[in-house]
Amino acid sequence: MKKVTILFLSLVYIFNVYAQKEEQSNYPFYNYEYPTWFDSVKLGIMIHYGLYSVPSYSNKEQYSEWFYKGYIGEDTLRQNFVKRVYGENFDYFDFAQYLKAELFNADEWITLFKKAGANYIVFTSKHHDGFCLWDTKTTNKNSMKENPHRDFLKELKTACEKQDMRFGLYYSLTEWHNPYFRWTIDSVGLDKYVEKHLIPQFKELVDKYRPVLLFSDGDWDFSYKELRSEELVQYLYDKVGKEAIVNDRWGRGFAYGFKTPEYSSGIKERNRPWSECRSLARSFALNRISTLEDYFSPKDLVHHFVQLVSLGGGLMLNVGPSADGQIPLLQQERLIQLGSWLKVNGEAIYGSKPYKKEMDYKGKEEKITSKTLDFNWVRNAPVSNCTEDNFSICWSNTYTAKQNERYTFSLKADDSAEIEILQEGKTKYKGKATKEKPLEFDFEFKKNVKYLIKVDYTETDIDASLYFYAQKDKETPFAFAGDSLWQGEVRWQQPNICYTTNKGNLYCISMEELSKEISIRLEDAPNKSMKIRLLGNEDKDLTWEYKNGVLRIDLSPLAFENIRSKYAYVFRLEGYL
Repeated sequence: MKKVTILFLSLVYIFNVYAQKEEQSNYPFYNYEYPTWFDSVKLGIMIHYGLYSVPSYSNKEQYSEWFYKGYIGEDTLRQNFVKRVYGENFDYFDFAQYLKAELFNADEWITLFKKAGANYIVFTSKHHDGFCLWDTKTTNKNSMKENPHRDFLKELKTACEKQDMRFGLYYSLTEWHNPYFRWTIDSVGLDKYVEKHLIPQFKELVDKYRPVLLFSDGDWDFSYKELRSEELVQYLYDKVGKEAIVNDRWGRGFAYGFKTPEYSSGIKERNRPWSECRSLARSFALNRISTLEDYFSPKDLVHHFVQLVSLGGGLMLNVGPSADGQIPLLQQERLIQLGSWLKVNGEAIYGSKPYKKEMDYKGKEEKITSKTLDFNWVRNAPVSNCTEDNFSICWSNTYTAKQNERYTFSLKADDSAEIEILQEGKTKYKGKATKEKPLEFDFEFKKNVKYLIKVDYTETDIDASLYFYAQKDKETPFAFAGDSLWQGEVRWQQPNICYTTNKGNLYCISMEELSKEISIRLEDAPNKSMKIRLLGNEDKDLTWEYKNGVLRIDLSPLAFENIRSKYAYVFRLEGYL
């Protein structure tokens, strides 16, 4: 009987898989090859602009384009901000009267993006708040009916065509404010929303503006079947052609489109193109409380971009204009600095492919302190230069009880943390918390005994948070006496050499300042006719030797004051591959 049951379940599984493939075969786009232009150009510019650009305000670790969600929810920071600045009974959509865009100039935007070395844009046609930045018949909440009475998509599309820039759009499939269905609020009404609003609006968008790239979002709570995403994607391809491309955010289970890691260290993906999306700071839309430290330095920006490309991906770099339509000067400066680097070193980037070894690494450490172990960095790193993923922090502190005390400890971590309590070097307690399984335990401190408490935190992917709390007798909060601080040591692996290939050449990209010699580990021995040149200084062939798997390049003939590149230095190995 057991064998019959297993056979029956196996047949059911095979039938379901076959039925799904048959169903998918009705949509030709599943068989389309991804257009080569997307994987080749490497750099695009995403722009988050809308009603949220008026307050431009949030917690430093939040996305300010989510202002409306916090305002109607439990975010007292945003609610109190509105009351203080705009008064009581202020409606979010009243921000339209302040979205004047008096300094917006589409041609100037595209000129800036060209200088940055970008080859396409992705503009937010509509974010999750439902406010549209084009002349649409599907809702009165749009930038033509209300301030600033402009069709941003039309203006940007025209500017892109004049300057040979590919035109792409961001579009949220769901909305927090809609009479048919309010995402994250309503439990029923999705089908009606999709039929009456989403599909007509999406088709209108495609018909009017024909974007060559469409970045959908707001999908993760639903399956692609519920959102009827296949129908939408096929409609785009039928109207625009096979040079169009879509991302992968069309609902759970959707298995097509370029991948979109967000605020990450990149991914190793070879079956599908991918491009990381992230902003120059910690929010996609402008957040006016961001500090200079929250922004990429020009060096960090170049290094991060190079790492993504060496892994085989690209970067969709976001800017957040202010409500007046001006891209803040610091953001402009970072774009120009990236473009200046690409102007010298672009042949190692545009059209490149990853080498069999993407990077070489060097271990890095940096000390930090904290009063408490209670943080949520979301997709950010604890210190500058550190990778957002794959780092660890070893925290330690000491505690001496004035009397016998018993505590209940709670430890929560994303991704994991191990705690150890020691007395005179001997372990008295040891435990581990993971994202899936938080830890709670009791521990008794003896009077006048000094204890060492160690918490080893590990971050692997996406979010980074740690919560360590204790209660005495489950009532009194636990705290260290006086100014006692947790001492932490952040550890990570920092890429110091990245590799790409292009047109038969190997490119070795050094992330470190140059000296009189550079050493590069290469598995395969080069032939004697190989030529090595530093991009930007191609007038000099550099001498080299290869021994025991290490290529040593003599840089002493270079006049360092004449080196054109900054932040990262690209060596072209001609004839190595």
